[in-house]
Amino acid sequence: MSSQIGPKSLRLLALSAMLALGGCAFADEVIWPTVAGDEAKTGANAAPALGTSTAAGLTVTPGQATGTPVGARVGQLRGDLGRLQTAMNTRSTELESIRSQTSTHASAYHASKAGIEAKLQVGTTPGNPNLVSAWNQTQAELDQMARDINNMTALSTAIAGDASTATYLLDTIQATFGLSGAVDADHVQLETLQDNTKQTIVVINSLLSELREDTARQTTYLANERAALNTLSNAIKRGQIYGGGLSVSQTPSAAPSLAAAPRAAGEVPGTPPLVTIRFDRPGVEYERSLYTALSQALELRPGAEFTVLAVSPAGGTAANVQLAQSQSRENAERVFRSMSDMGLPPDRVQLSATTSAGVSSNEVRIYVR
Repeated sequence: MSSQIGPKSLRLLALSAMLALGGCAFADEVIWPTVAGDEAKTGANAAPALGTSTAAGLTVTPGQATGTPVGARVGQLRGDLGRLQTAMNTRSTELESIRSQTSTHASAYHASKAGIEAKLQVGTTPGNPNLVSAWNQTQAELDQMARDINNMTALSTAIAGDASTATYLLDTIQATFGLSGAVDADHVQLETLQDNTKQTIVVINSLLSELREDTARQTTYLANERAALNTLSNAIKRGQIYGGGLSVSQTPSAAPSLAAAPRAAGEVPGTPPLVTIRFDRPGVEYERSLYTALSQALELRPGAEFTVLAVSPAGGTAANVQLAQSQSRENAERVFRSMSDMGLPPDRVQLSATTSAGVSSNEVRIYVR
């Protein structure tokens, strides 16, 4: 029995092997495993689709007076159901309006965000005031989407109340069958009213379930986009963008700090580093290559965590060693901030430091844990 492996699986297997066997040279100052044809994730996901359910089709079958107390009760219950269905039609219209507004606001948000990203892709000045203004407008549009979610939540609460009312009404109808003094026509009309009420409950529950799912998806989407905007803000400060932000869940966390003392050389992780950045000259540019390497690693292992290891030369005078250690730690903190700016949660990163007789200049190595 044979099995086939698609291009996607081959690409991930190749990346897995490279992570296990070590990296190859990508640029003078960066060493990391490359995979042909791979691209960094953009993270620019469209807003989740909204539901389409409505309360259309709700009806109450007309009845006729029978002249009995039970018949009068049936008429009252029929009126109650009619008012409930009228309320549901109003809710349904409100829901369609919220859906329309949410889609409009999402489109405006993504258009504004795309404009900023397009400008950053070609490069611009750090802290460009025009982009700062555009970012503020994009933030306002995202805030409007948050208000849309609040409207969904409020409407969901109202529909949940209608669902309770419908259930109570059905219980009342069923209890009415037990009243004395009814004629056959009363029970026939009660059965019809019972069917109408059951159908109304189905529609209400369907609408409520779909609305709750929409609200949950929109809430998650909003949280991710707030993180993406934070990444975009950092990109505006630099005047360039790496991509759309690493595809990881954002959770607030305090940033870890470097250990006070360097680790012994023997404590360097046994696996090859994902990235090695050599700070052997001023102004080393590493961010774009680092972003691509992290994106590929997270594509293979979405829950991956990382160790950022500051490595400084062990040779020389005590003063030189101490100075190199300090500079190496500063480099590691800079790399850590870059990873955070790219959207990687701080609690996914462990910072450490060591010295090595095998290096002639400061390095920062990133390992996958």
